[in-house]
Amino acid sequence: MSDSATAVAHARTALAGNPSDGYGGAVLAMTLERFGAVARATVGGDGNVTPPSELVSATIARFARQLEPAAAATAVHWRTSIPRAVGLGGSSAIVIATLRALCDLYGVTLDAVQLAYFALAVETEELGIAAGPQDRVAQSFGRLTFMDFSDPPTYEHLDPELLPPLAIAWLPDTAAASSEVHGELRVRGDEIRPAMAELADAARHAREALQNADHAAFATAVDRTFDLRATIMELDPRHVALIDRARRAGAAANYTGSGGAVVAVCSDESHRDAVSEALAREGSHRITV
Repeated sequence: MSDSATAVAHARTALAGNPSDGYGGAVLAMTLERFGAVARATVGGDGNVTPPSELVSATIARFARQLEPAAAATAVHWRTSIPRAVGLGGSSAIVIATLRALCDLYGVTLDAVQLAYFALAVETEELGIAAGPQDRVAQSFGRLTFMDFSDPPTYEHLDPELLPPLAIAWLPDTAAASSEVHGELRVRGDEIRPAMAELADAARHAREALQNADHAAFATAVDRTFDLRATIMELDPRHVALIDRARRAGAAANYTGSGGAVVAVCSDESHRDAVSEALAREGSHRITV
């Protein structure tokens, strides 16, 4: 056995259906290889975490308690290029990367579903963070994944080549913890379940549209997801301005998560460039996908 192991987990953008995953809904999401969290786990070091991170320390503690006691003394050095608290799955990526490194280091096998739900438990049970499963499932499976969280849940890889061009934008100075959004929704319970059912349908329609190469229908499902979100929660007007800017430029648009980054669905590459420039005029950072 090697005395160290390094692993990565990439950023995530939801496309349609979010945030219905915490309510037995469905979500279509993809990972973004442009950004990632990297964790290097090394035997010894008395559990030192560099830089300090509650997420990493909680991951080590749960892994040692449930899977491999020797992991308690593991040192972990981590870093991330994922913009934090903007809805790109930055926190869950840190946990997933750490878990993957620990599994590699100690010869523990977790399949994608087990990895995702172990990561979710780290955040919800160890740290008391309100969160749903879709970030962790999307990051565990990688690439483009359709997730249906009805009973029993099903997960399906789709070919990312089915997607039209995308642009993603965020305002760094408006970052906000997604747990605040999820916590507020959980309190409202049955009041929001009809909207969650409609969100799940939007994800299913998005999946079907991609499989039929119907980009117009896919764009409609993406727009529908944001419009439903706007009926059940108060949104930061600065984030809504990004959505409006993308739509005025002819794109469909939705939040990537619950932190305020947005994803715009474009008709072709030249349109994507135009939409990206329009988003930049709002002062956002942006990437094309």
